[in-house]
Amino acid sequence: MTTDLTGKLLIAMPSIGDTRFCRSVILVCAHAEEYAMGLVLNKPIEDLSLARLMSQLDVPMEQNRADDMFVLDGGPVGEDRGFVLHSDDFLCDGATMDVTDGVCMTATRDALHAVASDTPPNQAVMALGYSGWGPGQLELELAENAWIVGAPDHSILFGDGHEEKWGRALQIIGVDSGRLQAMSGRA
Repeated sequence: MTTDLTGKLLIAMPSIGDTRFCRSVILVCAHAEEYAMGLVLNKPIEDLSLARLMSQLDVPMEQNRADDMFVLDGGPVGEDRGFVLHSDDFLCDGATMDVTDGVCMTATRDALHAVASDTPPNQAVMALGYSGWGPGQLELELAENAWIVGAPDHSILFGDGHEEKWGRALQIIGVDSGRLQAMSGRA
């Protein structure tokens, strides 16, 4: 098995071959020999604000919460399931997973109430769906140069400017996106 990628970014190469992941940046939230799971960080769902989603779920939002907070399309698996990626100042016993330094993920209604409250986690983003890989699938995709692995950055994890996140993630690891080729080779 490849080194544990939990807490790392997967940055899609131009040769990814799956249009659903074109120019995607994914935070790997869990990685084991049997599976891998992550959230796409740079594809907000059009016309779905956090306030609208909370209203649909009957979760009351405090008045001071912004209506323009986005909801991410976390990936093509379990699109009816919600995940909150958040800072470690919110924890739900038995449900919160540590992802990387100071960053956790919770997939319970308690996390939704925390985000909607007047004392939310310092940083949080909501995603519907996730990206998943079966045994050896992610390792194969890495061997086929579909992804570049990078370190997480809070502006990419929690910031907006989604259309620039792919280029910024590459820039952080010293890769010029203009020099990437759609076809990859092997030495």
